[in-house]
Amino acid sequence: MQNPAQLELSRRDLLISSAATIAVTGTVAKGAAAQSAGRTMDYTTKVTFMVNGEERDLDVDNRTTLLDALREHLHLTGTKKGCDHGQCGACTVIVDGRRINSCLTLAVMHEGDEITTIEGLGRPGELHPMQAAFVKHDGFQCGYCTPGQICSSLAVLDEIKSNIPSHVTGDLNSPAQLTAAEVRERMSGNICRCGAYSNILDAISEFAGIKA
Repeated sequence: MQNPAQLELSRRDLLISSAATIAVTGTVAKGAAAQSAGRTMDYTTKVTFMVNGEERDLDVDNRTTLLDALREHLHLTGTKKGCDHGQCGACTVIVDGRRINSCLTLAVMHEGDEITTIEGLGRPGELHPMQAAFVKHDGFQCGYCTPGQICSSLAVLDEIKSNIPSHVTGDLNSPAQLTAAEVRERMSGNICRCGAYSNILDAISEFAGIKA
C-alpha cells in the first residue's frame, strides 16, 4: 500500500500531466480555428411567411422562436409568452390549419407557412364567433391565456371534423364524435390559471353546437 507521501506525489503528477494535456489540445484547437477563419458563418436567415393573410418578410437570428418573431419583430403581442416551455398553451397559434406551441418552434422553420394569430380572427366591434362566445360565457378572468385558448379551440374542432382521434375516443373505427369529453381532452394542454374551464367549455360548446 502506498504511503501518504507517495499518494500526494501521484496527485501532483496527475495535475501536471492534465495541465500539459490541456495546453497541447488548446494549441491544436486554436490552430484549427485559425485555418477556418476565412469562412463566414450565417447567424441570420431571411424568412417569408403569411401572417393573418399578409405576407411578412423577416431577417431573424436563427435561434429566434416563432413566438418571439411574432411578438418582438411583428409586434403581434396577442400571442402570449407563458411558461416558454410548451406546457401552458398561452402561445398557441394556428400554422397551416394546425395548432402549435409557438415557443417550441423556430421562425426559420416556417418559410412559406400560413400563420394565424388571435389578431387575425377578429377585431373590436367585429369579433370572431368563437371570441364572441368566450365573451358571452365569461370564458376568461385575467385573459392572459385566452388568445391561446381561442386559437386552440378552433383547431380542436377541426381535428374532430378531420376524424383525428384522442385519448378518449372510444372507437377508432368510427368517426370522432363532437362531444364535451373530446373537447376537454383536446383542450387539456391549454392551462387557465384562473380556473375558468367550465366557462371555456360552455363557450366552445355553444359555438360548435354541442348539447350539454
